[in-house]
Amino acid sequence: MLTEGDLQEPLLERLSATPELEPKSTGSTSKKRKRGVVEQSAKRAAKKTKSKKNAIDEDELDLENCINKAFSHMDNQLLADYIAQRTRKYESDLSSIELEDKHIPANAIRDTTSWDKPRTLDTLPSFLEKFSGNSTKLWSASKKNGAPHTIIVTAAGLRAADIARGVRKFQTKDATVAKLFAKHIKLQDSIKFLKSTRTGIAVGTPQRLKALMDDGALQIDRLERIVVDASHIDQKKRGILDMKETQVPLVVWLGQQEFRERYTAKSGGIQLLFY
Repeated sequence: MLTEGDLQEPLLERLSATPELEPKSTGSTSKKRKRGVVEQSAKRAAKKTKSKKNAIDEDELDLENCINKAFSHMDNQLLADYIAQRTRKYESDLSSIELEDKHIPANAIRDTTSWDKPRTLDTLPSFLEKFSGNSTKLWSASKKNGAPHTIIVTAAGLRAADIARGVRKFQTKDATVAKLFAKHIKLQDSIKFLKSTRTGIAVGTPQRLKALMDDGALQIDRLERIVVDASHIDQKKRGILDMKETQVPLVVWLGQQEFRERYTAKSGGIQLLFY
């Protein structure tokens, strides 16, 4: 016959087992919380590392002259790598084959690290003279209208206007410095200007330059050099290669087959320089 103690014993065993489950549950929750904290910390660290990797080196910025001095240290291989890295960042949806088609090879770029002066507007004419080979040709223009020997490509219309003024010393009555950008200048006006004017140096933005080439008003058969205004930065510390809205059309324009065929040509080639 069961006694009162016999009836209570199993209940006591179950009650005594219950407190043992609580620490186990608490430990599991604690592990989950700890794992969650670790994962969040790892994500934050990865995000911080990525942000730091893409950040501009403040030590290389000359805010007074609005230039990023880092480009003065980049040889042709470093420039090619930098452009490719930016293309992968801004066009992450492209396949490896498409990225390869957009790649600007190092041997297409002229090494200008020997230039030891600040890459400002004031020194741009001297830069052109140093890397032009025969500097006297900078004051000349082809008898064929709209066929410059030099094209300077920059990020914005206002900057293009500043550059045009900066290289005006090369303008003569037979060799005009053309301003080719969308701000305040209609496309048809630029077309009309090029078709009626002997042009020595053209300064413009990627989109407008491509539109004028597609139209046929801007001729490149006399072109000897392309100068990319890479060092200049705006108030937000960004240059032409640091903004998707300018880097992407720039790479498209530079990568046109008409240019690629002549970047590495031994005769009748085009120099690609980054200023």
